[in-house]
Amino acid sequence: MDAERENQPKMMWQPDRSKITQMDELRNQINKKFGVNLETYHQFHKWSCENYSQFWEEVWKFTDVIHSEPYDEVIDKNKGIAEIPEWFHGVRMNFAENLLRYDDDRISVYSTGEGQAEVKTKTFHQLRHDVSIYAAAMRALGIQTGDRVVGYIPNCEEAVIAMLATASIGAIWSSTSPDFGVVGVLERFSQIRPKLIFSVNAVHYNGKIHNHMEKVEQVVRGLPDLEKVVIFPFVKESKFDLCHIPNSCSLEQFLSDGIKQGRQPELKFEQVPFNHPLYIMYSSGTTGVPKCMVHSVGGTLLKHLEEHRIQSDMTRDDIMLYYTTAGWMMWNWLVSVLAVGAAIFLYDGSPLIPTPNIFWDLIDKSGITILGTGAKWLSVLEEKNVKPKETHSLKSLRMILSTGSPLKPQSYEYVYRDIKQDLLLGSISGGTDIIACFMGQNITLPVYKGEIQSMLLGCDMNSWDETGKPVYNTSGELVCLKPFPSMPVKFWNDPDNLKYHRAYFDKFPGVWAHGDYCLINSATGGLIMLGRSDGTLNPNGVRFGSAEIYHIVESFKEIADSVCVPQRKSDGSEERVILFLKMAPGSEFNKDLITSLKSSVRTYLTSRHVPSMILPIADIPYTISGKKVEIAVRQAIHGEDVLQRGAFSNPSSIDLYYNIPDIQGWVHT
Repeated sequence: MDAERENQPKMMWQPDRSKITQMDELRNQINKKFGVNLETYHQFHKWSCENYSQFWEEVWKFTDVIHSEPYDEVIDKNKGIAEIPEWFHGVRMNFAENLLRYDDDRISVYSTGEGQAEVKTKTFHQLRHDVSIYAAAMRALGIQTGDRVVGYIPNCEEAVIAMLATASIGAIWSSTSPDFGVVGVLERFSQIRPKLIFSVNAVHYNGKIHNHMEKVEQVVRGLPDLEKVVIFPFVKESKFDLCHIPNSCSLEQFLSDGIKQGRQPELKFEQVPFNHPLYIMYSSGTTGVPKCMVHSVGGTLLKHLEEHRIQSDMTRDDIMLYYTTAGWMMWNWLVSVLAVGAAIFLYDGSPLIPTPNIFWDLIDKSGITILGTGAKWLSVLEEKNVKPKETHSLKSLRMILSTGSPLKPQSYEYVYRDIKQDLLLGSISGGTDIIACFMGQNITLPVYKGEIQSMLLGCDMNSWDETGKPVYNTSGELVCLKPFPSMPVKFWNDPDNLKYHRAYFDKFPGVWAHGDYCLINSATGGLIMLGRSDGTLNPNGVRFGSAEIYHIVESFKEIADSVCVPQRKSDGSEERVILFLKMAPGSEFNKDLITSLKSSVRTYLTSRHVPSMILPIADIPYTISGKKVEIAVRQAIHGEDVLQRGAFSNPSSIDLYYNIPDIQGWVHT
């Protein structure tokens, strides 16, 4: 009991348990059907993992997945997770049909962005109408089931419509955002050989117009299988000429092929198996050519429906704005909200221009109920002393979700102190690998400072030490023991699944190792993410994740950001930890700061966690989706070439880490 009391962090929010949630409804149905008495969430979670076949079947029925042919088996339970079992064998369905199940005058899509004065809206009826025209134009071009259609595209309504049209045909959608460089795009798209690409003339970002046509031209010339290039004027005031781009046309010209004799074409939904490819997503590409992860129609839909309806209790009255690009998996996750019949809010551009209050303004104006963002954005707002609680109503806002990197404990304090007290702050975690979450928001549990609320239903997760034994209240490797629907069905160009198995099942045979360190709190059931295990720090034989250091370091107001990496001697005999600090404006890097920092790490962690070297740095490399690129920093300090820079938002930053005199004498490359 004393140990549990020690591990009890500060409670920040409690749910109103007098209200019956959709999670309660599902749990009650399962209690009645299976003769069980699941009273708490943790009992429900345990049952959902032990009985994963029955659980996902009940989610399928509860969420009323539209399908044309029934399944004859939910899953072959004789197959383990490493055998990539097939789900819902025999079923025939269509992803777009489920997202377009409503055909009424309620708003389905809100959209705006930097440089746009108005918020545009589109009803579910209008959305279906537009999808039918896009799909007819694709069919006229010859796009068929299994073909690849891609977007080099902002987060806009055209991206959503093009994806839904692609899915309606049974073709495969893949996208990346305009901030990706040409090399990064070609490393991804050249592997999957698309027939059709959608892109734009220009984008707004950080108060400037960035012309996109030169990059599009280079990408198109690197994709010889393209049959059509469709460009639309995302920035109206930026003129563009298509004469230099082969097989190109305007969006208007392309869609004219979808309308014959002025009539709206019929929207047909090709019926495909549960495991049929829907999306191709990509690994970060920071250590080599990105892996192409193929996600299924049924797995994506069912997992997203569970997360939106059961974990978040979403209804048709919700409006979700998730700040994302079309190249991050959170875009795919956001769009699935349409299957609930709720609305999505698309925003493209900087979230800080013209003011840091842009999202709070939109929440009050449009009645947004769920706001999603990266953890970094909340830190930036706190640094800028933004206090929406004093300037905005935020009456409609009931949930803030955060992902991309661990949410710092002080960000919990900031949200509940300066934004709003009565909302669920959900740190969520999973990733592109599963196009979904393993852990995250839970409408029935309290929020504790610094912790993700819980494992999600149907996800049999644990934290293991190096010997494969479960550990609590200390760092371990995040593993999954049972199959779940949104596992990739395969990697593209990996016929024997060798890359697939190497990615997840090499470390613990027969068990999914996710590549993250985490800590499970035995007192609350909550979790703390501790960084990528492939960026493990191991000084003097003590293994730990970089996020453990970041939790301490980034609580210092003088420090704007940091990156922590291992440096190894050339003979492999010894390793030490190097911590780089990006100082906040007006703050000085000095001996007093180093002393104070080391003291805090020693006090809150251990003496073995104290970095051997602490150095100032002008910038820290990030991926376009907002994750620190520790592996690239590690390569640079060892004098290795960092080739995969196309995935970086600030690729030149990595040059700062070469030939640093203070660390050159320790390692010989």
